[in-house]
Formats: sequence, C-alpha cells, structure tokens
Amino acid sequence: MLGGYIGKLLRVNLTEKTVREEALPDESVLRRFVGGLGLGMMILNAEVPPQVKPFDPENKLIFMTGPLTGTSVPSATNLALVTVNQETEGLTAGASHTHGFFGVRLKFAGYDGVIIEGASDKPVYLFIEDGKAELRDASKFWGKDTHETEDLIKKEIGKTDVSVLCIGPAGENLVSGGCFENDKHHTLAKCGGGTIAGSKKLKALAVRGTGKVPLNDPEKFKLAAKQWRDNLFENESGAPAVCRNAGILRNYGFPMFSMLAAKNLTEPNLVEYADGLKEAAERMDVKPKACWGCPIACHYEIKVTEGPAKGYVATLCGGGENHEGAAAIVGIYDAGTALMMTDKYDRLGLDSSTPGCTLGMVFECYEKGIISKQDTGGLELTWGNHEAVLKLLDMMIKREGFGKLLADGPRKAAERIGKGATKLVAHMKGTGFNLHDWRAAWSTYLGQAIAGSGPVWNAPGFDACASEPDLGYPSLRQDGLSTEGKAADVRASQLKKIWDSDCLGICWFGTWGVSNVTSCATQALEAATGWKNFTREEAFTVGERVVNLERLFNMKRGLTIADDLDVGPRLLEAPPKGSAQGVSIAPYLRMLIEEYYECMGWERSTGKPTPETLKRLGLDKL
Repeated sequence: MLGGYIGKLLRVNLTEKTVREEALPDESVLRRFVGGLGLGMMILNAEVPPQVKPFDPENKLIFMTGPLTGTSVPSATNLALVTVNQETEGLTAGASHTHGFFGVRLKFAGYDGVIIEGASDKPVYLFIEDGKAELRDASKFWGKDTHETEDLIKKEIGKTDVSVLCIGPAGENLVSGGCFENDKHHTLAKCGGGTIAGSKKLKALAVRGTGKVPLNDPEKFKLAAKQWRDNLFENESGAPAVCRNAGILRNYGFPMFSMLAAKNLTEPNLVEYADGLKEAAERMDVKPKACWGCPIACHYEIKVTEGPAKGYVATLCGGGENHEGAAAIVGIYDAGTALMMTDKYDRLGLDSSTPGCTLGMVFECYEKGIISKQDTGGLELTWGNHEAVLKLLDMMIKREGFGKLLADGPRKAAERIGKGATKLVAHMKGTGFNLHDWRAAWSTYLGQAIAGSGPVWNAPGFDACASEPDLGYPSLRQDGLSTEGKAADVRASQLKKIWDSDCLGICWFGTWGVSNVTSCATQALEAATGWKNFTREEAFTVGERVVNLERLFNMKRGLTIADDLDVGPRLLEAPPKGSAQGVSIAPYLRMLIEEYYECMGWERSTGKPTPETLKRLGLDKL
C-alpha cells in the first residue's frame, strides 16, 4: 500500500460548473515531485501554456497537500497554492502556503488536492465533505470580509468542524496582492491568489472530513515522528523555539539586526518598535493558538488593552512581516494599533506586503511634497496616521479617487504618481516581498530576488532569522554584508526548504532550524509511503528539480536575468542607519545572481538551465 497519499484529486471547472474526481499521477511521478509545490508545479507546467495570463479562465488555482500533511509529525499542516503569478503580471509561477486546519481536513475528506479552472458567471463556493463535493451559490457572501465569510458559511453548512478558505473584498475587486484566509489566522498570502479567485468569482472553499491518512508502516512512522518532536525545540535559534507560544511578540528582533521595514525602509534599527511588541505580549491578553496537531502554537489571539485600538481583538498568524507591512512601513509604531491594522488587512483578504510597499512610498511622497492633500482627496498622509491608512485602503479596494492609482502594486503606483516617486519605491519584480529590510542580510535579499515564485520565502540563506544545523549552520552567519559563499548558501537553503516544507506538507516553522530534521523527514516519508532508500540526496534533488521546473516555466514566459535584477531603487540604496549604514548591495547584485546561477548548473549570463542539469534531473523532455 502506498500510504501518505489519499490517491485522489478534485477537478472543478467553474465555467461548466462541473466537479469530478481523478487519480493522482502514478508513483514514479510522485517520488520525483512528492507533493505540495512540487506536484502543483508539475501540473501547472503541463496544463497552463505560456500565453495564459493570471486572469484568463485558462489559468488554474491548484491547491495541493503533501504526503505528510495530516499525519502525526510536527506541524503537518501545509497546503500549497500554485498558479500563474498575479503580482508579477504572469511573468512567473506563483506559490503560497497556508496552515491551520484546511489542508488536513481536505485529506481527511478524501482528497490530496483541488484543481480549479475556468471562471464562474456568479459568485460560488466549493463545499467538500467526506468524498463528496459541490459548487454552491455565494452571492450572499460577496462583499463580506474573510471572518464574516467564514462564520456565514459555517452557519449555512450547520457544522463547526469545517475549515473555510476564502477571499475578501480586495480579491473580489482585483486589487493586487489579494489573498485567501482560512481558520481566521492563516493566509495564502503570496502571488495574488485571492485576486485570481476574484476574477473567477470563487469566494471560498469549505471542507469537512472525518477520515485519516493511511500509513504503510505505522510503527516505524511513530518512531520517526517521536524523534522529530524530541528534536523540535533543541536549537534555540530555530524557528520552533523562537515562535513557540506566540513567541514572535516576545522575540521580535528585526530592529536589533537593522532589518525593520519602517517608514518606507528609512528606520531599519528602530528598537522601540520591537520593545512595544514585547511589552504588549506582557501587558495585553495574548492567547497562543495551535494548528492541527502542532506543538509550536505560533499564532495567537490578542486583545488590545490600551491606545487607539483599545478593546480590539486581533487573530494573527505567527510571523512578523505582516505587521511591518501593515504598520511599521507607514510609521505606525504603537503596538496595539499595529496589531489591529494587521488584522484589518487579513479581514480584507490582502497581503500587507504589496500595499505596504505602495503606501510606504506614498507616505514618503507626501512628506517630501511630491503629493499633497489635493492629490489624496483631503487625506493627510503623515507618518503614523492609521485612520488615513484605513481610509486609503478602502479607496484602493473600491478603486475610488486617489486609491485607484494605488490598487495595482507599488511600481505601477509610483509610475502613475510620477514626479520622482519611482526613486522612492521598494519592490522586487514590481511587487511586494517578504517585508523586512533585507539590505543588512544579503543572502536573504538574494533569495527573494531569484525566487521562482516571485519574491517569496523560497531561499532564505543563513544570515537572517533562523539557523540551519542540518546544513552546517548551528548559528546564524554574522556577516550579512559579505558576498562570500552567499550564492551557495541560497542554493542549499532553497533545496532544503522546498523539499521538507513546500513539497512534503510541513509548515516551515516545523523544519526551519530543527536539528536532524532531514533524517527524520526522510524516515517519516519512507514509513508513510513504503518507499525504500529515500536518502538525503534524493530529498534535496526533489527540491532542485522543483526549482529548475519553476525556472523553465518562467523562462517560457520571458523571464531573463534583467527580471531577477528588477529591484526598486529604495532597495538599491545604502540604508541611512543601522548596521548596514552606508553600504549598498547594488555593486554586487549582478555578481551574486550570476554566482547563484552557476551554483545551480545554469548558464551564468542568462540563468538558463544547462542541458546537462536538465538531463540529470529528468527534465530534459520539457
């Protein structure tokens, strides 16, 4: 028996209003791509031609779990979304990941993934329950925010053990960076998947399942899972230890490393911002929450007890970049207000990085006199004015007045404003990125620039956030501004992350910095599936194969080295303060990208995978 997988996919055609089951690809394909991002990319590459644009009905939303999703290893909750990237205007593939309960319940309901194609003529949602699925009318939910939508769909279904993955008003109105939210704390934040869903009139997916994931060797699997859990918190600088029990609030260290994306990346070392979050963790009512079967409990509910947002209850994920995009980048430093603003973005179904980069630029334009109240419709865009931010977000989503100029991403907004605004904008490939100030951590910066799914957490390197003992870094590198070895670091971290999180079905916080996790993960996969001799080398080759498949997909769409070098002027400036003060990556960026290409077995000058590399990975026929 091939365990780990359920063995079935759902294919939903919104144009024809059909729902049908189909088998997973055969075992030889599964072993090469495993699941999640890998399997999703394989399907996207096979089914979506290069001429298909993000909003075309022929584009697909591919939701895919991994073989360990829904099992007893730690953090086994990952659901990947793969599509043509809306935020890069179709230049690249798009990928995003969410956690909570949805992916687990999808497998418990009898499916490894869902492929959505076509476009509906009216709002619909997909309901899946224990081997059955149907499209339902969602007209009455259209216009509702993500939390309202979740509650209303659960009420209509009449059961509470249901996960709802839905878009908000941002996606409905095709605002760049629209996302899905599920289980009120988690988002498929990147690549504009929510905006693509809006173009298809797909409001939500809801799932309920009472099954379980089959295992080939349950006893061997238990041993691998126990070893994994025993190791989970061993490394104090690993993600599980840092993020445990809503730890992001207590351990917010980005300003100390000059990586805070504050005031449009002009205040990278503002320690007071981190101090405010730490004090909030002590004084406010914080309730850590756990995803299905997860011992980390990184996400949380927090009731603001002071300041302008007093009384507000926010339900947030366990990361940190979301509130830098929602608050710090526009000068909002009060902790309670920052947390409230982050929750507002989630409810709107809007990833904060893309509008955050847009609004940071706009607020600096206002400060410098490039725009005035006559341009903004009377709004005073002074740093920290959260009421103006909320009003401007409403205008963006409704595409009204000044907000209409800002609704399509930071580069387009800067070009529309003109008058020097383009010199102030921070973007990669025209859109937002994982929003910290990476100018003090060059391997992480490089990893965002070359990521095959647009600027996302694809290749973290080792000079920011968490160490990686399995790759020879028991602690972080302390030379963020060095070029030496950074390209090789990006490659190594990329292959591992894509394999053990994005394909296997594990939340990244369950693998990032965990000692001996590669051995635990390969043993767990063998025990789940029955595969023999699935080695560390084969695991990392899976990651390498997926990276190369993304590269091929993107180059068919016209991607060149110029696009990997397409970075907004603000990110090429030397930071004005902090540990990277006066030092710019600009003179070194092309060299770093070319070194990365070389490490990957690609042509140094173009980034095109060589025939030898493709043949070794079994991709030469593509």
